[in-house]
Amino acid sequence: MNIVTYLLHLICSGVSAYLAAYLIRDPLSRPQALAEAELAESGSVPYFQALSDRAAAEGDSWLSERLASHAADEERHGKIFAHALKQHIGEKWEVPKRNVFYTLYLKEYSPANLQPQTIDWSVFLGSMYILELDASKEIARMANVLPESDRLTANLKKGLSSIAQDEVRHAAYLYEAMQRRMGQDAVERTVNEWRNRQIQAYITMAMDVIQGVERPSMVQDGALYSWV
Repeated sequence: MNIVTYLLHLICSGVSAYLAAYLIRDPLSRPQALAEAELAESGSVPYFQALSDRAAAEGDSWLSERLASHAADEERHGKIFAHALKQHIGEKWEVPKRNVFYTLYLKEYSPANLQPQTIDWSVFLGSMYILELDASKEIARMANVLPESDRLTANLKKGLSSIAQDEVRHAAYLYEAMQRRMGQDAVERTVNEWRNRQIQAYITMAMDVIQGVERPSMVQDGALYSWV
């Protein structure tokens, strides 16, 4: 990663982490943040399960086991967010819109290319590694800003801390999976490619906000990253 990319990464990740922390700390925006997180975590479970089945069919039991564990973690995370949301606003809440970031992040990849049965393993592993690595830091920051002054926020803080630890483990196995499938130089190229894609997606989103552009999400349900 060159110095310019590194600096852009620091800026973009810093802004993203700040916004995530702000939204979860503010009682007014917290329900929306929880709803988006619940959709992201629960929505990813079938995808990881399907990938686990595919890896097993291809003879990669090591990856299959870790993907199955990842699916179980995502299901548990979804329950944590759903429980917190129920405590904050009750049984019903509005389902949030899909995040346009993933349309930009996966630019040039069609939904057919992103299905668990067809996605290139290097695409999945590289792109997901970046997201899991950054999520571990964002969620840890979200946990840190929550006060422990009442039972609801204290329980949510504990749940977020647990989720952040899982994300660290996820990023580690995804990186190891890349190492098992390609040389170290190829791993670094893949990671840099997806880091650059992430940065460009953030920049495009920021420019859209400045220019008042509304960009619909094109990622369909059931495709990779139809969740956060």
